[in-house]
Amino acid sequence: MTIAVVPGSFDPITNGHLDIITRARAIFDEVVVGVAVNARKTSLLSLEQRIELVHGAVKHLTNIRVVAVPGLVADFARELGATALVKGVRGTVDLGDERQQAVVNREMQGIETVLLPASPETSFLSSSMIRDIASHGGNIAAWVPAGVPLALADALADSREPAAVA
Repeated sequence: MTIAVVPGSFDPITNGHLDIITRARAIFDEVVVGVAVNARKTSLLSLEQRIELVHGAVKHLTNIRVVAVPGLVADFARELGATALVKGVRGTVDLGDERQQAVVNREMQGIETVLLPASPETSFLSSSMIRDIASHGGNIAAWVPAGVPLALADALADSREPAAVA
């Protein structure tokens, strides 16, 4: 049985992520969506919220597990017995970044990376763009799975509340 890991911070999950996850199912027997903490980013949604949203987005699909990545993605994939990481690429900037990560992951753990080009209808989507639109009150519903607009609205409202004074 072939296992692939589709890693990401998913802050929040978008229809672009969902497209890559769904397409990976056609290639591998099992797909593990690894929700990771990216030390270079400050997440709006908690790890638990991101796992819940990803799980909700893929619950209708078979052969998919959603789990937290406890450390390095390459180590996590090797521990699962995965044969590949699957990453989506939107353009040349993503390609350069993903190529660099792919080489490091192969050197560290011998795990290969499969790069899937983004579908044209989702190639413009990024989590940061979705967060930005939502933070200005824009409608993101067409670009994200159900549940994400409300979760982002709640998280954004919480982030704007002034801290309580003791």
